[in-house]
Amino acid sequence: MATSLEAAFDSATRNRGLLGRDALDEQVGFVIAPCSAVHTFGMRFPIDLIFAARDGRVLKIRHAVPAFRIAVGFGAFAVIEMAAGTVTRSGLQEGDRLVVTGR
Repeated sequence: MATSLEAAFDSATRNRGLLGRDALDEQVGFVIAPCSAVHTFGMRFPIDLIFAARDGRVLKIRHAVPAFRIAVGFGAFAVIEMAAGTVTRSGLQEGDRLVVTGR
């Protein structure tokens, strides 16, 4: 799973998201909050999406979402965007609980 997180907690950063990037490092999770829906219009690469509740419970996972799609996770507080394939390799499943720890 991610060893570092990038936060998108303000309106400007949430709106920009990953647009303009050519890739997302597999060790990085891009956290958008509050957020329960994202789009991939203008994206240059597919991404995995993790929709999480406020308590960190994984509500929904979408794998390798290509450009020009919309994904919604009803009841989600945050969306974590990751490089395509990262979630499958991590073994993360819906119902698991995410925890952020500091080093």
